[in-house]
Amino acid sequence: MADADSKEMQESARKYWSAEGYTKGGVIREVDYSTQSGGLDPSLKGIKIVDTDTHIVEPPTLFTDRAPAGYKDKMPYVKRDADGVDRWYIGDRNCGTLGGNVIRKDNNKLLGRLSFPTLEESHAGGHEIAPRLAAMDDMGVYAQICFQNSGITQAGMLMTLGDNDLALQIMKTYNDFNADWQKESGERLFPMAHLPFWDKAELEKEARRCIDMGLRGFVLPDTPERVGVPSFYHDYWTPFLEMIDAEGIPLNFHLNAAIDPNTLTWEGFQFEQILSVVATMFSIGNAATLGNWMVSGRLDQHPNLKIGLIESGMGWVPFAVEALEHQFQEMLPSKRDVLKKQPWDYFRDHFMCTFWFEKVAPKLLLETIGVDNVMFETDFPHPTSLYPGVQAHIKNVLGGYDYEVKKKVLQDNAARFYKLPF
Repeated sequence: MADADSKEMQESARKYWSAEGYTKGGVIREVDYSTQSGGLDPSLKGIKIVDTDTHIVEPPTLFTDRAPAGYKDKMPYVKRDADGVDRWYIGDRNCGTLGGNVIRKDNNKLLGRLSFPTLEESHAGGHEIAPRLAAMDDMGVYAQICFQNSGITQAGMLMTLGDNDLALQIMKTYNDFNADWQKESGERLFPMAHLPFWDKAELEKEARRCIDMGLRGFVLPDTPERVGVPSFYHDYWTPFLEMIDAEGIPLNFHLNAAIDPNTLTWEGFQFEQILSVVATMFSIGNAATLGNWMVSGRLDQHPNLKIGLIESGMGWVPFAVEALEHQFQEMLPSKRDVLKKQPWDYFRDHFMCTFWFEKVAPKLLLETIGVDNVMFETDFPHPTSLYPGVQAHIKNVLGGYDYEVKKKVLQDNAARFYKLPF
C-alpha cells in the first residue's frame, strides 16, 4: 500500500467523527421525559418493534478487558485529551473519538453537535446494557440492530497498524464483545459483525466464526477498493458471498455510500452547515450502492443474497429504481444474458431500506416500495436520531395502514431479514 494511501486512511480514521462536533456549543433540547416513557402505544399491542439502526458506544475497557495473552498493552484504550475529549488510542496513535451520543444522562438532547465530549455526560444506554434496555422499554422498542460507533474497528485504520496479527485480534475481540452483548441482553440487542476483509483467508474464517457464534449480520463498506482491497465485482469476494447466501445472513451497508459527500459542500461553511448537507447526501448516495449491486451480476450469482441499506431513508428509492429501470433499457442491452431481472425485481428480492424521521415516504410510498422491503429505525443515540417522539411518529406515519402492515414494517420484516428469534 502506498504511503500516501496509508496516511490518508490514518487521517480518515482519526477524523471518523469530526473534532468540531465535540467542541462546546450546540443547543440542549429540553425533553419532558414523562411523555416519552410510556412504552408501546396501545394501538400497536402485540408488535415487537425492531429498531434496525442503533449504535453501541464501545465501552472504554472493551479491548483491554478482553485482550488475549500478550496483547493487553497493544490493544485500544480510551484517553481524555487536553481539550477534554475522550478518544481512542493504540499506543501513541490517536484513533479518533468514541463516536456519537447526543442523549444526555438526564434524557435531554444535544442539537448541533455530534456528541458530548466525555462518556460521563452522555446517556449510559450508549455503552451499558441495563440502561439501554430500560430506554428501549420506555420508547416502546423491543429489539435493536446495533452498529459500531467509533472508528476503532475501521478496517482502513487497522490496515495501517503494520501489525496484521494485532489488527485481527482487535477485530475478533470486537466480534466476541458483540456476541456477548447479544446474549447478555436476552436476545434483544443484535450487534452487527465486522470483518478483517484485508485478508481473504481471515475474512472467510472470521465470517464463519461469527455465524457460528450466532451474530445476525455483517457490515462492510460498499467500495472496499478505496482501502486497496478488490471490489465486490472481483472473485476475491465470491466464497464469502456464497457463504452468506447459503446461510441467509444479511450484508449491511450502513451509510457507506459509494460516493463521498464530503466533497459536495461549499467552501466556507461552518460545521453545522456541512453536516446537514453531508448527512443528507450520504443517504441519497446509497442509490449508487443499490445500482452497483444491480448492474454487477452478483444478484444473479447469489440469488438469496440479502442487502440492507441502513440509515439511508426510503423516499429516494422509487426514483433510484425507476432511473435504473430506464438505464437497463437504454444502456445495458448487451448485459441481458447476465442480468436476468429488472431493477424492481432485484430490489424486492434482495434489498431492505429503513426510515426514521420521514413522513412523506412511509405515508405515501410504502406500497410502491413494497411493504415487505421497509424496516423502521431510530438511529439511537446518534445526531438526527428519532428521539424524542418515537411512538408519536410511528402513529403519525403508519396510522393509515391496517395492523398487519404495521406489524410487517415494525417487526416481521426485520425478524425475517436478520433471522431474529421471535
